[in-house]
Amino acid sequence: MSTEPEAAAEETADAVGPGPGAPGTTDGPDAAHDGAETTTARDGAETAAPSGPTGGTTAAPGDSAATEAGGGASAEEAGTGEATTDGTDSGTGTGTDAPDGDAAAAGEKSEAEAELAAQRVERERIERRKAERQGPVDAGAKLSGTAADLLAAVRAVESGEKPAAPVFGSPEPARRPAPEPARQPRPAAPTEPVAAPGGPAAETVQAVRRVLAEGGAPESLAPQTAALLGEGAEGALRADPWQLLRVTGVRPEQADGFARALLGAECGPDDERRGRAVTVWLLEQAALAGHTALELPRLTETLARRGVPDPDAAVQSTLAEGEALAFQDALEEPGGRAESASRGTQDTGEEGAGDGEERPVRVLVGLERYALAEESLADGLARLVNSAPKQDGSAADWEQAAAAARGSAAELIRAVAGHGLVLHTGGEASLAEPAALLRTARALGLRAWAAAHGPLGRDRFAALLDTSSEPSEPSSAEPARTGPAAVTLAGLLSGAEGPGRDAEGTLDLDLLVVLDAPQLDVESAALLAESLPDGARLVLAGDPAVLWSAGPGRVFADLLAARVCPQVASRRPDPGPLGELVSGIGIGELGQVEAPGKEVVIVPVREAAEAVHRTVQLVADSVPRAIGVPAEDTQVITPGHGGAAGTRALNAALKERLNPGPGRFGGFDPGDRVAYSPAPGRTLPGRVTKAEADGLHLACAGETVVVPRDRVEQSVRHGWALTAHQAVGGRWPAVVVVLPGDAAQSLSRPWVYTAFGRAARHLSVVHGVEQALPRAVAEVPAKPRTTRLPVLLAPQVPTDA
Repeated sequence: MSTEPEAAAEETADAVGPGPGAPGTTDGPDAAHDGAETTTARDGAETAAPSGPTGGTTAAPGDSAATEAGGGASAEEAGTGEATTDGTDSGTGTGTDAPDGDAAAAGEKSEAEAELAAQRVERERIERRKAERQGPVDAGAKLSGTAADLLAAVRAVESGEKPAAPVFGSPEPARRPAPEPARQPRPAAPTEPVAAPGGPAAETVQAVRRVLAEGGAPESLAPQTAALLGEGAEGALRADPWQLLRVTGVRPEQADGFARALLGAECGPDDERRGRAVTVWLLEQAALAGHTALELPRLTETLARRGVPDPDAAVQSTLAEGEALAFQDALEEPGGRAESASRGTQDTGEEGAGDGEERPVRVLVGLERYALAEESLADGLARLVNSAPKQDGSAADWEQAAAAARGSAAELIRAVAGHGLVLHTGGEASLAEPAALLRTARALGLRAWAAAHGPLGRDRFAALLDTSSEPSEPSSAEPARTGPAAVTLAGLLSGAEGPGRDAEGTLDLDLLVVLDAPQLDVESAALLAESLPDGARLVLAGDPAVLWSAGPGRVFADLLAARVCPQVASRRPDPGPLGELVSGIGIGELGQVEAPGKEVVIVPVREAAEAVHRTVQLVADSVPRAIGVPAEDTQVITPGHGGAAGTRALNAALKERLNPGPGRFGGFDPGDRVAYSPAPGRTLPGRVTKAEADGLHLACAGETVVVPRDRVEQSVRHGWALTAHQAVGGRWPAVVVVLPGDAAQSLSRPWVYTAFGRAARHLSVVHGVEQALPRAVAEVPAKPRTTRLPVLLAPQVPTDA
């Protein structure tokens, strides 16, 4: 079975992962980006009683008979290895197949297009910022060998000079100082809709098609290749056939075959062009696995395993061409803060240069877009931490509001009153505290908004704002602000939802509460931080135990570890048996819970076919009959898309039972539940309403979306069954979690916590992994991610922050 996420390189994820002991990494839940496909042969033996939440019944709710015994031995089908095309799974090896924009009604700018336009503005700002950064940094001045050579190469690139081959023997350059926390100017947001970029010219696509055919590559790659390489795509491919490796889904061995066909005897493993292409490809795979950069030794080791004869030269060439950047980060010394090393000789002056004491550093290599986004994010967060928030409402008003609140909600209000950046942690029940904060701020006259990861979270929080009890009115002369205060983060950044932007291009607000903060990747977080006006307050709220962002970085975890701002931990436990079960999983314990109302039900199975059969029975019959939750309000969650019990197989079986039809439009019929992915890492649940000449019409979160015919296959899947990464941020009355035997190796504590935590009233577990489930909860934390945010923040934020 192709486990969640699908199809990164077989060895790439493990190779690029920093490992538990890698310097500068922090263990924290992420998306289990191992990318490996696992197949477990089942022996057909009687299923052992599952360990874990066995306080619930062990058969389907409402069923009087025990689960039928499985058949004979069955080797569960391995994953297909197909490229993931919805872009919703964190770290997928082919996640960039995801669509790059919503298909909106004719003449209207789509949300995703606006989001992309906003990101382009941010990229331009980052480029200007990069050009402005100058000056020496003495940290790591005693580096030697390959590390110093790489730093020399990147300095030459930054100065606008392409280093010659002997650059490794050139004198070692000085590093730049860490940027000051002063705010950089930001461009105004575009005032007119930005047209979606046009596709490549037909002549260009045709020319690329001929080159691909000549090299034995699929001609279907022509449009994407032409779009990536531009007007001169044909010439670029002939000059450097390994450019094909930039196309999503193409692997090094496939690019090698294409190059051999075009170059003949000139093609060799030591070709400099191949070394650059494979280096960039590995860095892209690392980004899909959540890393913003890779440590140099691990990168060169993996290049060697990929058949690159001289990995150091390949990295040098990549840096020389400006396709990647190199960094040296000071490591935290025992008993001291990380920045003590980075300041090194800067603090001691010339006298410290000869003391013979070398500062420990690590050399990292990363793609420019993520490296600069992480630096921009550090600058934006430092600005929030170091600046005083705008004084809206007197201190007495804030204190009166805090006194009227209870428990940790009062702590949150007090923290926000005096700080520009605050972190809030807790489970589902803790959302009441940001809701209380938002009502208080709006009553004080602040322009306060909350942004959730997706429309399900937005609507859930909006309902909480409507139904929660109001706090005591503060003694402010300004009237409370009214109107909707909950939006999606993508809608906020694109301008499709929320307050919009002012004349300076910043968001027109005073307080922003970002829910589902673990889903923030470095690029969206950087855009958010730079979009906040001076004096604004930012609250990042979320559950640190869930799966992390689909994009690279671990922003929320890094900030929690860095301790640069106040942190408020909610003391509101999630109620009932489900709350007790999920809370235990969060601390590594899968215990028994009493479930008198069948809140938790375990359904043992022995093979994938039985798992599919039992899942359909639960959704269509047992849960509606025994629990009272209809099929349309029940969500199925499974570890992966492929395999005999992945989302594809489950959705096919559920469609046949719940909405049978011929699938006239790309496999879809009116009434089908779907998962629509307008951009990588985002999933919008919806339903098919009709199919016409202009495309597939969907109803998503109360809005109509039209997906053109040529985008349906890439951006729409059936949605009765989702992966945990697609489901994160959502919550349903009933959830059926399917754990087939071949998913055992893909399970981790964050995955189980996320999947089980999506259930509000009832959870059924179709259990076929035996002891792998409690073992995953107890022993398998998330794989760490290599990031630079804590190191970048350290010199910018006071020690006593």
